Amino acid sequence: MSWLFGLNKGQPEAHPDYPVPPTPPPPAGGSGGGGSGGGDKPKDKWSNFDPTGLERAAKAAKELDNSHHAKEALDLARMQEQSVQMEYQSKMKEYEAAVEQLKGDQLRIQGEERRKTVNEETKQHQSRAQFQDRLARQRYEDQLKQQQSLNEENLRKQEESVLKQESMRKSTIEHEMQLRHKNELLRVEAESKARARVERENADIIREQIRLKAAEHRQTVLETIRTAGAVFGEGFRAFVSDWDKVTATVAGLTLLAVGVYSARNATAVAGRYVEARLGKPSLVRETSRITVLEAIKHPIKMSKRLTSKPQDALEGVVLSPFLEERVRDIAIATRNTRKNNGLYRNILMYGPPGTGKTLFAKKLAMHSGMDYAIMTGGDVAPMGREGVTAMHKVFDWANTSRRGLLLFVDEADAFLRKRSTEKISEELRATLNAFLYRTGEQSNKFMMVLASNQPEQFDWAINDRIDEMVNFALPGLDERERLVRLYFNKYVLEPATGGRQRMKLAQFDYGLKCSNIAKRTEGMSGREISKLGVAWQAAAYSSEQGVLTEAMIDNSVNDAMRQHLQKMDWLHGETEAAQVKSKAPPGPGPADSKTGFTLPVGEPPRTQEVFSPVLEMDSKVEELKVPVPAQPVQPFSTTLCVEKGDGVREVLPPQGGGAEGGAPVDKSQVEQKKTKPPPKDGTPV
Repeated sequence: MSWLFGLNKGQPEAHPDYPVPPTPPPPAGGSGGGGSGGGDKPKDKWSNFDPTGLERAAKAAKELDNSHHAKEALDLARMQEQSVQMEYQSKMKEYEAAVEQLKGDQLRIQGEERRKTVNEETKQHQSRAQFQDRLARQRYEDQLKQQQSLNEENLRKQEESVLKQESMRKSTIEHEMQLRHKNELLRVEAESKARARVERENADIIREQIRLKAAEHRQTVLETIRTAGAVFGEGFRAFVSDWDKVTATVAGLTLLAVGVYSARNATAVAGRYVEARLGKPSLVRETSRITVLEAIKHPIKMSKRLTSKPQDALEGVVLSPFLEERVRDIAIATRNTRKNNGLYRNILMYGPPGTGKTLFAKKLAMHSGMDYAIMTGGDVAPMGREGVTAMHKVFDWANTSRRGLLLFVDEADAFLRKRSTEKISEELRATLNAFLYRTGEQSNKFMMVLASNQPEQFDWAINDRIDEMVNFALPGLDERERLVRLYFNKYVLEPATGGRQRMKLAQFDYGLKCSNIAKRTEGMSGREISKLGVAWQAAAYSSEQGVLTEAMIDNSVNDAMRQHLQKMDWLHGETEAAQVKSKAPPGPGPADSKTGFTLPVGEPPRTQEVFSPVLEMDSKVEELKVPVPAQPVQPFSTTLCVEKGDGVREVLPPQGGGAEGGAPVDKSQVEQKKTKPPPKDGTPV
């Protein structure tokens, strides 16, 4: 209640439990208080007392007593007093907390100092241990060096002693050899002198012995000659005088000569028969006929081939609808011909490389139940004079087939060239004549299937032996999509889902991707598309995780298209060079026919010019994430012109086909155009 009386105004009231701080001493030179000489006189304790405070307090107390808020004022004063006490208590708690914090800091500092001390002691111990270890290592190394030096010294001494012993032994041996040599010389000299002395002393006796031996030998030889002449003379006289012995001898010699001649010819005939029945001619590269050697090497394979059933001729082959219908008719006709033992027809298959001519020939043989044999035209020319014999062996071997043989001649234009215009050797000409002789008539033992990229180089006699021509052109859009899906499933999906190989496939729309690839691969053959599948598989194997992504597939397709366009550039370059050499006008003409199909009219496609739109389109597709087909490549058209007679030609549009595939053709597009016959000077129509 000191505030009520004006005492200690503005100062906090001391708590009754805490000691009251001492009152500060009065200033030394103060001027307060009454009296003029206050500085010299001691001040009274009531000198600074202000009575006005008491008056105000008394007045306030009286007013408070008279007021009806006296109780509330007392309660307020009590609450103020409690708040002041609580403030002092909180300050004490803060002080105690500060003291505890100081103690904790001191303990932490002591712990840090102790840890540093321990670390320093540990470092000292480690350095001491390292130093001791280094000293021990140094002592050990010094001991090793000393031991090594001692060993080297001992070894050196041993080597020196061995060298000394070896030199002493060599010197001893040399001395012994010298003594032995001297003794041998002396012995030989003594023996030669003794022998010479003996020969000089016995020269007469030796000459007499030689003379007696020569006379005895001469007498023995003369007696032998007389005895042999008498024996042979008596025998020949007895043989001539007996006519039965002469007749028997002549008959025996005659029978011996006949037996030798017959055995030799019979062996040759038997060898040719065995070779024709069981062997394989040297010109045949591959065959499905069972030979003794193949049966011994691969018995399981031979048993499977014997128990296999005829397959569909178009199984695994992708063709256009028009070409598929045509080749299926050929397959059915061939199978029925074999069943009825009829005459087979010869077929010519022509078109760009990689369009499935060889594959269809094998399928045709398997479908009809026949054996197939594959030979290449490039193997005939190197045989030279033996080509005629080898060609006859092929047809002799073909005639011995019980199931019928489909003889497939790949690259037939290599040796079936024109005899009148082409510069071919006499051996190749004779081989061609032998081939024409053996194929002059239809056979019920074999059928001939020729495949060529340049059918215009055939000799006219070969064209006369062809019964049907089939054009295997480049695949169209539908066939390319079927091919892409086929090889994507074969080389990517099956290995990725089989679990046997290190290959995984990322998540994307496989069907849409195959459709886009089919649109971008225009102009590519079935073989090139199959190589795309192998490239995808190789890209997956070369990656770290073995995962085939959509970007990797696009990169492989871009590389394949770039290579394809580069090949087309080279092909156009060869065509232009041939046209310039022959002074023919530019464009599709006779020079183009060397490829087996007609190139497009106009400027040849350049790799960078044609492929740059493809790359730009791919970049746009990657940015928009929308599947956009690439810029199409200029296709290669194949035109077949069939002479109908009377100046009428049937012009067929580009046909589909290929290994697998070809461009679809609508039969309604086939039309007949009445044109003039081609001029004789070879000008293209």
